[in-house]
This record gives sequence, C-alpha cells and structure tokens, in this order.
Amino acid sequence: MPLPKEVRLVEVGPRDGLQNEAQPISVADKVRLVDDLTEAGLAYIEVGSFVSPKWVPQMAGSAEVFAGIQQRPGVTYAALAPNLRGFEDALAAGVKEVAVFAAASEAFSQRNINCSIGESLKRFEPIMDAARNHGVRVRGYVSCVLGCPYEGKVSAEQVAPVARALHDMGCYEVSLGDTIGTGTAGDTRRLFEVVSAQVPREQLAGHFHDTYGQALANVYASLLEGINVFDSSVAGLGGCPYAKGATGNIATEDVVYLLQGLGIATGIDLDRLIAAGQRISSVLGRGNGSRVARARNAQ
Repeated sequence: MPLPKEVRLVEVGPRDGLQNEAQPISVADKVRLVDDLTEAGLAYIEVGSFVSPKWVPQMAGSAEVFAGIQQRPGVTYAALAPNLRGFEDALAAGVKEVAVFAAASEAFSQRNINCSIGESLKRFEPIMDAARNHGVRVRGYVSCVLGCPYEGKVSAEQVAPVARALHDMGCYEVSLGDTIGTGTAGDTRRLFEVVSAQVPREQLAGHFHDTYGQALANVYASLLEGINVFDSSVAGLGGCPYAKGATGNIATEDVVYLLQGLGIATGIDLDRLIAAGQRISSVLGRGNGSRVARARNAQ
C-alpha cells in the first residue's frame, strides 16, 4: 500500500498532555499553548476536557480556556466529554466537536471509569443523540489497544468490536490508543489489518505512547497500512493517570520531522511548533520530551 500524500495530526497536548501534570497550570498558560499551536499550523487541537475537577484537576477551567483562545477559521478546537453533563458543559462553551473514550480491556475500563466496556458504550448513547441534535461531531477513542497495565497483552480481536461499536454509534473517526506504549510495529500492522475489517481505514487513527521507544516505528507501520491521521502531543507531554509507568504521547515535533522526511504534507511549521513546545516545557519546569526539539535547541 503506498504511503499517504497528506497526514492530519490531532494535537492532544493541551488535554491528554497536561492532564497528568502534578502542578497547577494557569488558564493563561493553557490559552497561550493553544494559540501557539494554532500559529504553528495545527488544524485540530484538543483544547480541554469537561470532566469533574475532582477526578482530573488539571482540566478545571476548560470553559475559560475555550473563551480565551483565538479560534482560527478552518481549525477544529475539540474537547473530551465522557458523559452527558460534560457534553452539555462543552456545548455551553461553544465546542463544535467532542471526543468519547472506551477501553479494549475490561480491567482497564473498570479501574478507569468503574464500569464494563459494554456499560461505558451504553453511557455514550445520550451523548451521541444530543450531538446529532446540536450538529456536534463526535470522535471516538479506544484505549489499551496493544496492551493493558492490568491484563497484559491485548489482541486485535478484542479491539475490533469496541471500535466497531463506536463507529456504528456515530463516531466519524475512531482513534486506536497504545496507552501504555508496549506495542511494536508488527502488532500495529496486525491491529489495523484486523480492525479495518470492521471500520474503514479512512475512519481510523493511531495514538501512540513512547514508553518502550516504539511510537515512531508504530506511526510508520500505520502509514504502511494506509492510516493518515495520528494523535500527538507537543513536547511529548502526557501520560495516563490510570496507567502506571506510561510515559508521554509521541511528540508532535518528532512526527512532523518523520513525515517531512517522507515527503508527506502536514501544513505545520516545525520551527514554530518547536518554539511552542519549548515554551510550555519551561512553564512546567521540565525537559522537552521531543528528541527533534532537543536536537534543534542544542544547535
């Protein structure tokens, strides 16, 4: 299968990236991050999450962030809305696209949201109905697609019915997430081969964490399978509060560098992207998780 000519990147740094940080992050710093990412040419930015601050303290103030950012025409500014209350809050904040998530692992589903996979999918039905009524698009995530911190290896056959359920429910796209970053290129190719029998490849995306250093290899393996949408996080921010030891998402800078080297268009200005990642890393008082950024900044 030929490599795609263009790739769309879904920037999850402001949400998936920041949600696991220990220190409080101001609304102003979150707004600046989103605006920096817009300036760098990202066409899809996951800005925040409408969940209880009790469970995810860093996502408090998401409505204020949406109110403060400079929204550019043609750019999607999305939010996670895992329940109807979250969806209603997102709608009130003017959000035009939301995301919901399910797990491919029963154990992870129980630990993460205290219900079975089937029950979690059932909870999304009122969200999907409300989204249709209000003209809001819904993107789906499936977590633990290549491994689970509690169950170990997860088979592609476990993932396919969950992805199919989200697709049938009305999710226009389903992102398959290697939450603990244990997947390999071979696993990844088989995953998309199996799941694409249930959901068309053009409606699938890849979401890779770099715990075992395999995320870029998994992106390339996905490209070979005809996948042309990937979630990534500026400066490699993130982890998972419910998956001990899981490191950050793949760094957006590193994915852009890979794609540029393959002659695949992204519409992203790498220099501006590196500057955005460096700024938020400084705010957090931590090193930049992007190897490309570290190399460029050392020159």
